[in-house]
This record gives sequence, structure tokens and C-alpha cells, in this order.
Amino acid sequence: MQRKFKPPGHDVWHTVTLLLLCIGLNGSAWAQSPVTNKPPEIEYASPDQSIWTTRINERGEPDNPLLRVAAKLFAKAGIPWHARSYPASRMFNYLQDGTAQFSMLVKAPALQDCCLLSKTPVTTAEIRAYRRADTAPVKVKEDLVDKQVITIRGYSYGGLNHFLMDEQHHVTIHVTQSHASAFRMLANGRADYVIDYAGPASEVLAADAIEGVAFDVLSRQDIHLVLSKSYPDAQNVMNRLEAIAATREIGAMRLTLQNQ
Repeated sequence: MQRKFKPPGHDVWHTVTLLLLCIGLNGSAWAQSPVTNKPPEIEYASPDQSIWTTRINERGEPDNPLLRVAAKLFAKAGIPWHARSYPASRMFNYLQDGTAQFSMLVKAPALQDCCLLSKTPVTTAEIRAYRRADTAPVKVKEDLVDKQVITIRGYSYGGLNHFLMDEQHHVTIHVTQSHASAFRMLANGRADYVIDYAGPASEVLAADAIEGVAFDVLSRQDIHLVLSKSYPDAQNVMNRLEAIAATREIGAMRLTLQNQ
């Protein structure tokens, strides 16, 4: 049998050509399907009873102004996110087990093991004692001893409720369902003081003013960024969010919240 002559290196160049062809095809496929490092979506969990406002959004949830802060933070950080509101106990459970990964809250013991908290607060919530003009001012919580006080159902007021409910302090507590009803009770002389947060109280009094009403600040609660330790690269993500929160744009939003 006669064999055709193959120049030296023919087989080697044939193999190289096939390899280059395969690489070219694979490269084309990779270009059409780029690999992305998009971070996982974050769920922002917030309480279903707001300390900031009485307003309700289109989903029937509190129109939490911190959602607008979150929108700026996550947009600048390039992190996809969505928000859900929950009863307080469920919210803490979801943050603890990683179902939800983010919030903005006070430093609560329930968060210490599961979450990172920002070193600097993003804003402050103010708890006030409202009174009629002829009622003595409240300088410290002990001034509420032996007094009649109106509170709104569902709030702990940063632990103040425990003080008010302690029987040795002889505080008579009138619990009501809404901010508006609390101030109607105050106007009608049903109690000496209303305990409320600055935001909701300001909205109610703007809509239905009470002549001569005054208030005293009982406490201010620092609100921190909260990020689940289960979120990928959590510490670096928190560092990035803190840096964004320190910018002038976010600072202006914080001042708006604090000056209600």
C-alpha cells in the first residue's frame, strides 16, 4: 500500500489548529454569558408599628422614612434589596436566624450575637411626655411616679414601660390604640401625660392642635444600622454602608428625622 508523504510537524500543527478553534468557540460562549458577582438580595425587616410616623403606604404598612435612607444606602452600595414589616418579636427572630439580613434599630441584647451594628448611629428617636399647660413638667422619669399616664398599645418606649408598670411607682396607665386617641384623652383631661415618640405625635398635633400643649424630652434612643453576620462578607459590607451613611446626603436625611 502506498502511503502519502506528510511533511514533518504536520500532525502537531493539525492538533494546534484544533485547539485554537476550540478555544475560539469557548471564548465566544464566555463572552455571551459573562460571570457576574452580584451580591445577594437583602431583606430589610422593620417593625409593623412605627416610631416615626402615623402614615401608611400603599401596601398598608407604616410609611417608614428610614426606607428612604435604606434606598440611598443600597443604591450607592450596589446591593439589591426589598423591605418587609413584621410584628417586633417575629422581626427579631428573622434577624437572628438570617431570614432577614438588615434593619435599623436600637442596640438590643437580642441582636448582639447574630448581627453587626454600626459604630455610629444613623439617627435618633425621641421619646416625649406631652402635657397640658397647667401640668408640671417632667425632667426625669421619676417625675411620673403617682401620676396618670396615657400610652399607646404595642410600644415599650425603650424600656420605659417597665418603669411605668412597676407597682411600686404607683403610675396609673391608660392604654389606647392610637396616637390620635391618646391626645384626645389628654385634651379631655383623662390623664396628666401622654408618652409618645416625636414623629407620630407631631403629625397628630399638626392635624388637630391642642391649645397650650407642651412636651418634655424623656429620652433619646440611638438608631443603628443592623446587618446579619450570615450575610456574605458581612463586615466589609457593614464598613461600606457606614461609609455611605457618613456622607452629607445621608446626613441631611438624618437631620430631617431628628428635627420632627
